[in-house]
Amino acid sequence: MSRPSTLDLLQRYESRNVTFVEADRSWPMVWERAKGVHVWDDTGKRYLDLTAAFGVAAAGHSNPRVVAAGRRQMGRLLHAMGDVHPHRLKGELARVLSQRTFEHWTKAPHPERTRTTHGKTIFCSSGFEAVEAALKTALLATGKAGVIAFEKAYHGVGYGALNATHRAHFRSPFLAQLRQFGTFLPFPAIPPADPARGRRHGDTLDSLEAGLRAHLRKKTIGAILAEPIQVRGGINIPPPGFLPLLRSLCDEHGAVLILDEIYTGFGRTGKWFACEHAGVVPDLVCLGKALTGGFPLSACVGRAELMDAAWPRSTGEAIHTSTFLGHPVGCAMALANLAEIQRRHLVECSAESGRFLLERLASIRGRLSTAPRFQVQARGLGLLAGLELLRPSGEAATDQVLALIKSLLHEGFIFLPEGEHANVVGFTPPLTISAKQLELAVSALARKLAQA
Repeated sequence: MSRPSTLDLLQRYESRNVTFVEADRSWPMVWERAKGVHVWDDTGKRYLDLTAAFGVAAAGHSNPRVVAAGRRQMGRLLHAMGDVHPHRLKGELARVLSQRTFEHWTKAPHPERTRTTHGKTIFCSSGFEAVEAALKTALLATGKAGVIAFEKAYHGVGYGALNATHRAHFRSPFLAQLRQFGTFLPFPAIPPADPARGRRHGDTLDSLEAGLRAHLRKKTIGAILAEPIQVRGGINIPPPGFLPLLRSLCDEHGAVLILDEIYTGFGRTGKWFACEHAGVVPDLVCLGKALTGGFPLSACVGRAELMDAAWPRSTGEAIHTSTFLGHPVGCAMALANLAEIQRRHLVECSAESGRFLLERLASIRGRLSTAPRFQVQARGLGLLAGLELLRPSGEAATDQVLALIKSLLHEGFIFLPEGEHANVVGFTPPLTISAKQLELAVSALARKLAQA
Protein backbone atom coordinates (compact mmCIF):
# COMPACT_ATOMS: atom_id res chain seq x y z
CA MET A 1 0.00 0.00 0.00
CA SER A 2 1.20 3.51 -0.76
CA ARG A 3 1.82 5.84 2.16
CA PRO A 4 -1.04 8.37 2.60
CA SER A 5 -0.14 11.95 1.67
CA THR A 6 0.08 14.73 4.22
CA LEU A 7 -3.13 16.25 2.90
CA ASP A 8 -4.88 12.88 3.13
CA LEU A 9 -3.81 12.55 6.75
CA LEU A 10 -4.93 16.06 7.61
CA GLN A 11 -8.29 15.67 5.95
CA ARG A 12 -8.91 12.46 7.85
CA TYR A 13 -7.48 13.35 11.27
CA GLU A 14 -7.35 17.14 11.66
CA SER A 15 -10.36 19.33 12.37
CA ARG A 16 -11.78 20.19 8.96
CA ASN A 17 -11.94 23.89 9.84
CA VAL A 18 -8.16 24.27 9.95
CA THR A 19 -6.47 23.50 6.61
CA PHE A 20 -8.20 24.55 3.40
CA VAL A 21 -7.60 22.04 0.59
CA GLU A 22 -8.69 22.67 -2.98
CA ALA A 23 -10.64 19.80 -4.55
CA ASP A 24 -7.92 19.38 -7.17
CA ARG A 25 -5.11 19.62 -4.54
CA SER A 26 -3.67 22.71 -6.22
CA TRP A 27 -3.67 24.41 -2.79
CA PRO A 28 -1.95 24.22 -0.35
CA MET A 29 1.66 23.21 -0.85
CA VAL A 30 3.21 21.07 1.90
CA TRP A 31 6.33 22.52 3.53
CA GLU A 32 9.31 20.18 3.78
CA ARG A 33 12.15 22.54 4.72
CA ALA A 34 13.07 26.22 4.64
CA LYS A 35 16.29 28.23 4.55
CA GLY A 36 16.81 31.97 4.32
CA VAL A 37 14.11 33.37 2.00
CA HIS A 38 13.27 30.02 0.38
CA VAL A 39 10.94 27.14 1.14
CA TRP A 40 10.95 23.64 -0.37
CA ASP A 41 7.81 21.53 -0.60
CA ASP A 42 7.51 17.75 -0.25
CA THR A 43 8.19 17.28 -3.97
CA GLY A 44 11.46 19.24 -3.81
CA LYS A 45 10.13 22.37 -5.53
CA ARG A 46 11.63 25.65 -4.30
CA TYR A 47 9.61 28.78 -3.52
CA LEU A 48 10.48 32.40 -2.73
CA ASP A 49 8.66 33.22 0.51
CA LEU A 50 7.06 36.68 0.56
CA THR A 51 5.31 35.97 3.89
CA ALA A 52 8.19 35.01 6.24
CA ALA A 53 5.63 32.47 7.52
CA PHE A 54 3.29 35.14 8.95
CA GLY A 55 6.25 37.46 9.59
CA VAL A 56 7.99 35.01 11.93
CA ALA A 57 11.23 34.45 9.99
CA ALA A 58 12.49 38.05 10.14
CA ALA A 59 16.14 36.96 10.23
CA GLY A 60 15.52 34.29 7.59
CA HIS A 61 14.17 30.76 7.86
CA SER A 62 16.32 28.40 9.93
CA ASN A 63 18.80 31.15 10.75
CA PRO A 64 21.95 29.21 11.71
CA ARG A 65 22.69 31.19 14.88
CA VAL A 66 19.11 30.96 16.09
CA VAL A 67 18.90 27.23 15.34
CA ALA A 68 22.23 26.63 17.10
CA ALA A 69 20.98 28.47 20.20
CA GLY A 70 17.87 26.32 20.27
CA ARG A 71 19.85 23.12 19.86
CA ARG A 72 22.28 24.02 22.65
CA GLN A 73 19.42 24.82 24.98
CA MET A 74 17.58 21.57 24.15
CA GLY A 75 20.66 19.62 25.18
CA ARG A 76 21.03 21.61 28.41
CA LEU A 77 17.47 22.27 29.63
CA LEU A 78 14.41 21.39 27.56
CA HIS A 79 11.75 22.53 30.00
CA ALA A 80 11.51 24.48 33.24
CA MET A 81 8.65 25.15 35.66
CA GLY A 82 6.88 28.25 34.40
CA ASP A 83 6.02 30.39 37.40
CA VAL A 84 7.64 28.16 40.07
CA HIS A 85 11.35 27.38 39.58
CA PRO A 86 12.74 29.77 36.93
CA HIS A 87 15.69 29.44 34.57
CA ARG A 88 18.38 32.01 33.83
CA LEU A 89 17.42 32.86 30.25
CA LYS A 90 13.93 33.99 31.22
CA GLY A 91 15.45 36.78 33.32
CA GLU A 92 17.93 37.67 30.59
CA LEU A 93 15.25 37.92 27.92
CA ALA A 94 12.98 40.01 30.17
CA ARG A 95 15.89 42.42 30.65
CA VAL A 96 16.64 42.60 26.91
CA LEU A 97 12.97 43.28 26.11
CA SER A 98 12.92 46.06 28.70
CA GLN A 99 16.07 47.57 27.19
CA ARG A 100 14.72 47.32 23.65
CA THR A 101 11.31 48.82 24.55
CA PHE A 102 10.68 51.09 27.53
CA GLU A 103 14.28 51.84 28.44
CA HIS A 104 15.01 52.82 24.85
CA TRP A 105 11.74 54.72 24.38
CA THR A 106 12.07 56.80 27.57
CA LYS A 107 15.79 57.41 27.44
CA ALA A 108 16.80 61.04 28.07
CA PRO A 109 17.24 63.60 26.69
CA HIS A 110 13.65 64.31 25.77
CA PRO A 111 11.72 67.47 26.76
CA GLU A 112 8.82 65.46 28.21
CA ARG A 113 10.83 62.75 29.97
CA THR A 114 12.58 63.27 33.27
CA ARG A 115 13.77 59.71 33.84
CA THR A 116 14.16 56.39 32.11
CA THR A 117 11.42 53.83 32.67
CA HIS A 118 12.02 50.10 32.52
CA GLY A 119 9.59 47.40 31.50
CA LYS A 120 8.28 44.22 33.09
CA THR A 121 7.23 41.18 31.09
CA ILE A 122 4.60 38.47 31.18
CA PHE A 123 5.73 35.66 28.91
CA CYS A 124 3.17 33.71 26.88
CA SER A 125 3.16 31.21 24.04
CA SER A 126 1.13 32.85 21.25
CA GLY A 127 0.22 36.35 20.19
CA PHE A 128 -3.38 36.30 21.37
CA GLU A 129 -2.21 35.25 24.84
CA ALA A 130 0.00 38.35 25.00
CA VAL A 131 -3.05 40.44 24.10
CA GLU A 132 -5.10 38.76 26.81
CA ALA A 133 -2.34 39.37 29.37
CA ALA A 134 -2.46 43.05 28.40
CA LEU A 135 -6.25 43.17 28.73
CA LYS A 136 -6.02 41.61 32.19
CA THR A 137 -3.34 44.13 33.18
CA ALA A 138 -5.52 47.04 32.07
CA LEU A 139 -8.49 45.75 34.04
CA LEU A 140 -6.44 45.24 37.20
CA ALA A 141 -4.82 48.67 36.86
CA THR A 142 -7.98 50.68 36.17
CA GLY A 143 -10.86 48.61 37.51
CA LYS A 144 -12.65 49.24 34.21
CA ALA A 145 -13.56 46.38 31.90
CA GLY A 146 -14.33 48.36 28.74
CA VAL A 147 -11.87 48.37 25.85
CA ILE A 148 -11.90 50.52 22.72
CA ALA A 149 -10.59 48.69 19.67
CA PHE A 150 -10.87 49.38 15.96
CA GLU A 151 -12.77 48.16 12.97
CA LYS A 152 -10.82 45.63 10.87
CA ALA A 153 -8.60 44.89 13.89
CA TYR A 154 -7.15 41.43 14.39
CA HIS A 155 -5.84 40.58 17.86
CA GLY A 156 -6.24 36.82 17.81
CA VAL A 157 -9.00 34.30 18.39
CA GLY A 158 -8.78 33.42 22.08
CA TYR A 159 -11.95 34.25 23.98
CA GLY A 160 -10.48 37.37 25.55
CA ALA A 161 -8.84 38.60 22.35
CA LEU A 162 -12.00 37.95 20.33
CA ASN A 163 -13.65 40.79 22.20
CA ALA A 164 -11.25 43.13 20.39
CA THR A 165 -11.02 41.29 17.05
CA HIS A 166 -13.47 42.99 14.76
CA ARG A 167 -14.07 40.64 11.85
CA ALA A 168 -17.40 38.81 12.13
CA HIS A 169 -15.94 35.68 10.55
CA PHE A 170 -13.97 35.06 13.75
CA ARG A 171 -16.41 36.46 16.32
CA SER A 172 -19.91 35.54 15.20
CA PRO A 173 -19.86 31.78 15.91
CA PHE A 174 -18.96 32.44 19.55
CA LEU A 175 -21.00 35.50 20.47
CA ALA A 176 -23.14 33.50 22.90
CA GLN A 177 -20.05 32.89 25.04
CA LEU A 178 -18.42 36.31 24.71
CA ARG A 179 -18.93 39.06 27.25
CA GLN A 180 -18.35 41.57 24.45
CA PHE A 181 -16.52 44.23 26.46
CA GLY A 182 -14.99 45.70 23.30
CA THR A 183 -16.25 48.81 21.50
CA PHE A 184 -15.16 49.31 17.89
CA LEU A 185 -14.44 52.64 16.23
CA PRO A 186 -13.31 53.26 12.62
CA PHE A 187 -9.59 52.83 11.98
CA PRO A 188 -8.35 55.97 10.20
CA ALA A 189 -6.43 54.33 7.39
CA ILE A 190 -4.90 56.61 4.76
CA PRO A 191 -6.10 55.88 1.21
CA PRO A 192 -2.94 56.06 -0.95
CA ALA A 193 -4.74 57.83 -3.76
CA ASP A 194 -8.48 58.04 -3.39
CA PRO A 195 -9.72 61.56 -4.10
CA ALA A 196 -13.27 60.25 -4.40
CA ARG A 197 -13.43 59.95 -0.61
CA GLY A 198 -12.68 63.63 -0.30
CA ARG A 199 -11.50 63.42 3.31
CA ARG A 200 -8.43 65.04 4.76
CA HIS A 201 -6.41 63.32 7.49
CA GLY A 202 -7.33 66.03 9.95
CA ASP A 203 -11.02 65.55 9.32
CA THR A 204 -10.69 61.80 9.86
CA LEU A 205 -8.83 62.23 13.14
CA ASP A 206 -11.26 64.91 14.32
CA SER A 207 -14.13 62.52 13.78
CA LEU A 208 -12.26 59.73 15.56
CA GLU A 209 -11.41 62.00 18.49
CA ALA A 210 -15.07 62.90 18.93
CA GLY A 211 -16.02 59.23 19.02
CA LEU A 212 -13.23 58.36 21.45
CA ARG A 213 -14.15 61.18 23.80
CA ALA A 214 -17.81 60.17 23.78
CA HIS A 215 -16.92 56.67 24.96
CA LEU A 216 -14.21 57.73 27.39
CA ARG A 217 -16.61 60.15 29.10
CA LYS A 218 -18.75 57.17 30.16
CA LYS A 219 -15.90 56.21 32.52
CA THR A 220 -16.22 52.51 31.71
CA ILE A 221 -13.21 52.32 29.39
CA GLY A 222 -10.01 50.96 30.90
CA ALA A 223 -7.93 50.62 27.76
CA ILE A 224 -7.51 51.50 24.11
CA LEU A 225 -6.06 48.63 22.07
CA ALA A 226 -4.64 49.31 18.61
CA GLU A 227 -2.29 47.97 15.98
CA PRO A 228 0.07 50.75 14.82
CA ILE A 229 -0.55 49.33 11.33
CA GLN A 230 -3.30 46.82 10.68
CA VAL A 231 -1.74 43.86 8.90
CA ARG A 232 -4.41 41.20 8.60
CA GLY A 233 -6.94 43.99 8.24
CA GLY A 234 -5.39 44.90 4.86
CA ILE A 235 -2.04 46.68 5.50
CA ASN A 236 -3.94 49.72 6.76
CA ILE A 237 -1.63 52.62 7.65
CA PRO A 238 -3.04 55.44 9.82
CA PRO A 239 -2.12 59.13 9.54
CA PRO A 240 0.84 60.32 11.66
CA GLY A 241 -1.41 61.86 14.30
CA PHE A 242 -3.23 58.63 15.15
CA LEU A 243 -1.00 57.21 17.89
CA PRO A 244 -0.30 60.63 19.47
CA LEU A 245 -4.08 61.16 19.67
CA LEU A 246 -4.56 57.83 21.44
CA ARG A 247 -1.70 58.58 23.85
CA SER A 248 -3.10 62.01 24.69
CA LEU A 249 -6.62 60.74 25.33
CA CYS A 250 -5.43 57.84 27.47
CA ASP A 251 -3.41 60.27 29.59
CA GLU A 252 -6.38 62.60 29.89
CA HIS A 253 -8.87 59.92 30.93
CA GLY A 254 -6.68 57.53 32.90
CA ALA A 255 -6.94 54.72 30.35
CA VAL A 256 -4.19 52.28 29.41
CA LEU A 257 -2.76 52.41 25.89
CA ILE A 258 -2.06 48.91 24.55
CA LEU A 259 -0.24 48.55 21.25
CA ASP A 260 -0.34 45.23 19.45
CA GLU A 261 3.08 44.97 17.78
CA ILE A 262 2.87 41.21 17.32
CA TYR A 263 3.16 41.55 13.53
CA THR A 264 4.82 44.97 13.25
CA GLY A 265 7.58 44.47 15.82
CA PHE A 266 11.27 43.63 15.44
CA GLY A 267 12.10 45.62 12.32
CA ARG A 268 9.13 44.81 10.12
CA THR A 269 8.32 48.49 9.41
CA GLY A 270 11.87 49.83 9.24
CA LYS A 271 12.01 50.61 12.97
CA TRP A 272 12.42 48.14 15.80
CA PHE A 273 8.76 48.84 16.61
CA ALA A 274 6.16 50.64 14.53
CA CYS A 275 5.22 53.02 17.36
CA GLU A 276 8.70 54.55 17.04
CA HIS A 277 7.69 56.18 13.75
CA ALA A 278 5.28 58.36 15.76
CA GLY A 279 7.49 58.67 18.86
CA VAL A 280 4.67 57.31 21.04
CA VAL A 281 5.33 55.23 24.16
CA PRO A 282 2.50 52.82 25.01
CA ASP A 283 1.71 51.56 28.49
CA LEU A 284 1.71 47.95 27.30
CA VAL A 285 3.11 46.39 24.13
CA CYS A 286 2.25 42.92 22.83
CA LEU A 287 5.03 41.04 21.05
CA GLY A 288 5.26 37.73 19.21
CA LYS A 289 5.82 36.26 15.72
CA ALA A 290 9.38 37.45 14.91
CA LEU A 291 10.45 37.37 18.57
CA THR A 292 12.12 33.95 18.32
CA GLY A 293 12.29 33.31 14.57
CA GLY A 294 10.24 30.15 14.86
CA PHE A 295 9.54 28.98 18.42
CA PRO A 296 6.12 29.65 20.04
CA LEU A 297 6.91 32.43 22.50
CA SER A 298 5.24 35.81 22.97
CA ALA A 299 5.35 38.58 25.53
CA CYS A 300 3.32 41.37 27.07
CA VAL A 301 5.78 44.06 28.16
CA GLY A 302 4.47 46.86 30.32
CA ARG A 303 5.66 50.00 32.02
CA ALA A 304 7.08 48.78 35.34
CA GLU A 305 5.02 51.16 37.49
CA LEU A 306 1.82 50.07 35.77
CA MET A 307 2.65 46.37 36.01
CA ASP A 308 3.43 46.68 39.72
CA ALA A 309 0.24 48.63 40.36
CA ALA A 310 -1.85 46.09 38.46
CA TRP A 311 -0.45 42.72 39.53
CA PRO A 312 -0.10 41.67 43.20
CA ARG A 313 3.21 40.22 44.34
CA SER A 314 3.15 36.44 44.04
CA THR A 315 2.55 34.58 47.28
CA GLY A 316 3.20 31.21 45.68
CA GLU A 317 0.37 30.91 43.18
CA ALA A 318 0.35 33.22 40.14
CA ILE A 319 -3.07 34.33 38.89
CA HIS A 320 -1.90 34.39 35.26
CA THR A 321 0.43 31.58 34.25
CA SER A 322 0.90 28.53 32.03
CA THR A 323 2.90 25.31 31.95
CA PHE A 324 5.29 26.57 29.26
CA LEU A 325 5.63 30.15 30.51
CA GLY A 326 8.97 31.60 29.40
CA HIS A 327 10.07 28.32 27.78
CA PRO A 328 13.88 27.95 27.96
CA VAL A 329 14.28 26.96 24.30
CA GLY A 330 12.13 29.89 23.20
CA CYS A 331 14.10 32.29 25.39
CA ALA A 332 17.42 31.03 24.01
CA MET A 333 16.20 31.42 20.44
CA ALA A 334 14.74 34.87 21.12
CA LEU A 335 18.02 36.15 22.57
CA ALA A 336 19.93 34.80 19.56
CA ASN A 337 17.33 36.13 17.12
CA LEU A 338 17.32 39.66 18.55
CA ALA A 339 21.11 39.68 18.49
CA GLU A 340 21.04 38.52 14.87
CA ILE A 341 18.60 41.25 13.84
CA GLN A 342 20.95 43.81 15.37
CA ARG A 343 24.20 42.24 14.11
CA ARG A 344 22.99 42.14 10.51
CA HIS A 345 21.37 45.59 10.67
CA LEU A 346 18.08 44.09 9.51
CA VAL A 347 15.98 46.98 10.80
CA GLU A 348 17.89 49.35 8.52
CA CYS A 349 17.68 46.78 5.71
CA SER A 350 13.91 46.68 6.16
CA ALA A 351 13.65 50.44 5.82
CA GLU A 352 15.82 50.55 2.69
CA SER A 353 14.31 47.48 1.02
CA GLY A 354 10.84 48.70 1.92
CA ARG A 355 11.33 51.95 0.04
CA PHE A 356 12.46 49.99 -3.02
CA LEU A 357 9.51 47.57 -2.71
CA LEU A 358 6.91 50.31 -2.40
CA GLU A 359 8.38 52.11 -5.40
CA ARG A 360 8.19 48.94 -7.49
CA LEU A 361 4.65 48.16 -6.35
CA ALA A 362 3.54 51.72 -7.16
CA SER A 363 4.92 51.28 -10.67
CA ILE A 364 2.46 48.45 -11.33
CA ARG A 365 -0.33 50.99 -11.76
CA GLY A 366 1.51 52.44 -14.75
CA ARG A 367 2.16 49.02 -16.23
CA LEU A 368 -1.59 48.31 -16.16
CA SER A 369 -2.66 51.59 -17.75
CA THR A 370 -4.00 49.71 -20.77
CA ALA A 371 -5.89 47.22 -18.62
CA PRO A 372 -8.52 49.19 -16.65
CA ARG A 373 -10.17 46.10 -15.19
CA PHE A 374 -8.64 46.89 -11.79
CA GLN A 375 -7.91 49.82 -9.55
CA VAL A 376 -4.50 49.11 -8.04
CA GLN A 377 -3.36 50.75 -4.79
CA ALA A 378 0.06 50.18 -3.20
CA ARG A 379 0.89 51.03 0.39
CA GLY A 380 3.49 50.03 2.93
CA LEU A 381 6.13 50.90 5.51
CA GLY A 382 9.39 49.01 5.64
CA LEU A 383 8.98 45.41 4.55
CA LEU A 384 5.30 45.49 5.36
CA ALA A 385 3.44 46.31 2.16
CA GLY A 386 0.30 45.49 0.26
CA LEU A 387 -1.16 45.83 -3.20
CA GLU A 388 -4.94 46.26 -3.07
CA LEU A 389 -7.08 45.32 -6.05
CA LEU A 390 -10.48 46.90 -6.57
CA ARG A 391 -12.90 46.57 -9.44
CA PRO A 392 -13.70 49.75 -11.39
CA SER A 393 -16.86 50.02 -9.26
CA GLY A 394 -14.72 50.18 -6.13
CA GLU A 395 -15.69 46.70 -4.94
CA ALA A 396 -13.04 44.34 -3.65
CA ALA A 397 -11.56 42.12 -6.36
CA THR A 398 -11.46 39.13 -4.04
CA ASP A 399 -11.77 36.34 -6.58
CA GLN A 400 -9.08 37.84 -8.77
CA VAL A 401 -6.63 38.21 -5.86
CA LEU A 402 -7.16 34.66 -4.67
CA ALA A 403 -6.71 33.32 -8.20
CA LEU A 404 -3.60 35.50 -8.58
CA ILE A 405 -2.01 34.20 -5.37
CA LYS A 406 -2.73 30.58 -6.30
CA SER A 407 -1.25 31.12 -9.75
CA LEU A 408 1.87 32.70 -8.26
CA LEU A 409 2.24 29.76 -5.88
CA HIS A 410 2.51 27.43 -8.86
CA GLU A 411 5.24 29.67 -10.26
CA GLY A 412 7.22 29.42 -7.03
CA PHE A 413 6.12 32.49 -5.01
CA ILE A 414 4.39 32.29 -1.62
CA PHE A 415 1.99 35.18 -0.96
CA LEU A 416 -0.96 35.61 1.38
CA PRO A 417 -4.13 37.67 0.88
CA GLU A 418 -4.87 40.28 3.53
CA GLY A 419 -7.93 42.35 4.43
CA GLU A 420 -11.48 41.50 5.41
CA HIS A 421 -12.29 40.80 1.75
CA ALA A 422 -8.94 39.12 0.96
CA ASN A 423 -8.29 41.58 -1.85
CA VAL A 424 -4.84 42.79 -0.76
CA VAL A 425 -1.70 40.95 -1.83
CA GLY A 426 0.50 41.14 1.24
CA PHE A 427 4.29 41.45 1.37
CA THR A 428 5.94 40.49 4.68
CA PRO A 429 9.12 38.73 3.48
CA PRO A 430 12.14 37.88 5.61
CA LEU A 431 14.11 41.06 6.29
CA THR A 432 17.08 39.33 4.65
CA ILE A 433 15.47 39.43 1.20
CA SER A 434 17.47 41.13 -1.56
CA ALA A 435 16.34 43.84 -3.99
CA LYS A 436 16.82 41.35 -6.83
CA GLN A 437 14.47 38.87 -5.16
CA LEU A 438 11.89 41.58 -4.48
CA GLU A 439 12.08 42.68 -8.11
CA LEU A 440 11.57 39.08 -9.21
CA ALA A 441 8.43 38.77 -7.09
CA VAL A 442 6.97 42.13 -8.12
CA SER A 443 7.63 41.41 -11.80
CA ALA A 444 5.85 38.06 -11.53
CA LEU A 445 2.92 39.76 -9.80
CA ALA A 446 2.73 42.49 -12.44
CA ARG A 447 2.91 39.94 -15.24
CA LYS A 448 0.05 37.93 -13.77
CA LEU A 449 -2.04 41.08 -13.31
CA ALA A 450 -1.47 42.10 -16.91
CA GLN A 451 -2.56 38.63 -18.06
CA ALA A 452 -5.70 38.95 -15.96
